[in-house]
Amino acid sequence: MRTELLNAKRIVVKVGSSSLTTRVGGLNTDRVHELVQAIANRHGKGTQIVLVSSGAIAAGLAPLGLQSRPTDLATQQAAASVGQSLLVAQYASAFAAHDITVGQVLLTAQDVLRRAHYRNAQRGLNRLLELGVLPIVNENDTVATDEIRFGDNDRLAALVAHVVQADALILLSDVDGLYDGPPSESGSSLIPLVTDFAELDGATIGGTGSAGVGLGGMTTKVEAAKIATSAGIPVVLTATANADQALSGQNVGTLFQAGQNKVPNRLFWLTYATKPQGQIVIDDGAVEALVERRMSLLPAGIVSVSGAFVAGDPVDVCATTGDTIARGIVSFDADELPELLGKKTSQILQELGAGFDREVIHRDDLVFIEA
Repeated sequence: MRTELLNAKRIVVKVGSSSLTTRVGGLNTDRVHELVQAIANRHGKGTQIVLVSSGAIAAGLAPLGLQSRPTDLATQQAAASVGQSLLVAQYASAFAAHDITVGQVLLTAQDVLRRAHYRNAQRGLNRLLELGVLPIVNENDTVATDEIRFGDNDRLAALVAHVVQADALILLSDVDGLYDGPPSESGSSLIPLVTDFAELDGATIGGTGSAGVGLGGMTTKVEAAKIATSAGIPVVLTATANADQALSGQNVGTLFQAGQNKVPNRLFWLTYATKPQGQIVIDDGAVEALVERRMSLLPAGIVSVSGAFVAGDPVDVCATTGDTIARGIVSFDADELPELLGKKTSQILQELGAGFDREVIHRDDLVFIEA
């Protein structure tokens, strides 16, 4: 048995489109009810559960007479608008049979990309859980644009798990775990435990899910697991058919062990839940000061600035080669920096006075990007 799951007081469960719908669109009510039964079994034992559910666009295909997932954004939004109400209505009815009240929570990437929005989402979800409600979360596909999309609900689920400080994340798919090759090929084996993501570097990650209705493949699930485990949250990846066993702590699928060195909340947000609003290019000396000596970024080492950011925004820090080396919270507006570039702190203090002689990015507000 997996003690991480057995002892979890708050669990986020994510289910993909292909597990809930038919290949041509429309909800598979039997599968929905089976999933609800599994969740209700664990919920009845006092565990708080957040369900991150894909399926809105897929559920809207059949009612609109569409044969496959649309490629244009406007039709995707229309399908989501129709399908989301059908999806939540089905969940509400199924959970009501177990005396569980559900609440719909629709998020866009902006709800976690901006720190203030992130906290609002956190307050709202926590209050629902305190009231005994089971939140059903989905990306707000009806209004989300290409520029502000999560891209897949696996990443959304990992971020939601961090937002609600979950004890575990369960990713459900139509593949029963992580394989070292395509599951359909002989010789491919299930990987029951991942303790170090470096072990997966260069490996062929098997299993892509069903084509036609969903977006996320196995790669997105591994990335989601990396996000969650860095926040100290263990992740189980398995088939939707194994939901009851996974929620019961049985050894099904693949367990991604929680990281031992939990990333602080602010740096986690900066690493995984931000979109850079600009770019700062620095010289070789500044790269060495940041990477090797873990110093703050000062104006003297900056070569150029681009973007329309303001103080408090996340920006990428790049070498002159174009490689992104870090992301940080900038303490100046974009239009304030040009006259400071290349100048030492003493010179800035003399020319502009107190207040401008501060770090452009403090070392405590920097996270380094893996190559």
